[in-house]
Amino acid sequence: MEIFYLALLTLIAAMVGTVTGFGTSTLMIPVLVIFFPPVEAIFLVAIIHWFGNVWKVSLFRQGFNARLVALFGVSGLAASYFGAFITLGASEGTLLRFLGAFLASYALFLMFRPAFKIPAGNAAALFGGALSGFFAGMFGIGGAIRSMFLSAFDLPKAVYIATAGAIGLMVDSTRIIAYFGGGASLPRELWYGLLIFIPLSFVGAHIAKRIVDRIPQNEFRAVIAFFLFAVGLKLLLF
Repeated sequence: MEIFYLALLTLIAAMVGTVTGFGTSTLMIPVLVIFFPPVEAIFLVAIIHWFGNVWKVSLFRQGFNARLVALFGVSGLAASYFGAFITLGASEGTLLRFLGAFLASYALFLMFRPAFKIPAGNAAALFGGALSGFFAGMFGIGGAIRSMFLSAFDLPKAVYIATAGAIGLMVDSTRIIAYFGGGASLPRELWYGLLIFIPLSFVGAHIAKRIVDRIPQNEFRAVIAFFLFAVGLKLLLF
């Protein structure tokens, strides 16, 4: 039954995570830390998340902004490695609530200022990469920060999702190595469960692609803002 519920959570998280560009971890981490030790939960989701980013890049390969991927990746890789080592012994409650308040406030700002854009310059991309990489490594939820910056660039849908996936793939590779090198592991049944979770993450991403194709470009940013607000509220209150 535990594997069944995890599989269902993976499918739902993959659908929502692909549409929003957050990845599966933003939904899965807050649930799994209730039932598993934090490091174990983050390590499990990092593996599923890595494959989820592979699906994003492959399904939305007509998009892709190589410059943003490179700029986000340069700062994100180093920051995620640093954050991953911190999480092996860190207390995250206060910082997660601060992050939740920040994301919820930013989402409300986007809703009331839909024309707002961050110039897609080098400084903004480097800062966004470092911030999202650090939170990805430390708490496994850097996708929300990354989406905050990428949504402000107001990219086309396919470019937004493919770029977010490529950046996440680089960051996930780094933090998985850091977790493993720091001694993180999984119970045997969860290693076997990955044989189910990983294919289901592809099914969720494929369903999400059909949903994204039906969302008008001028409404896509509002969808991202709504999910940012929901995630922020979740982290702030729970």
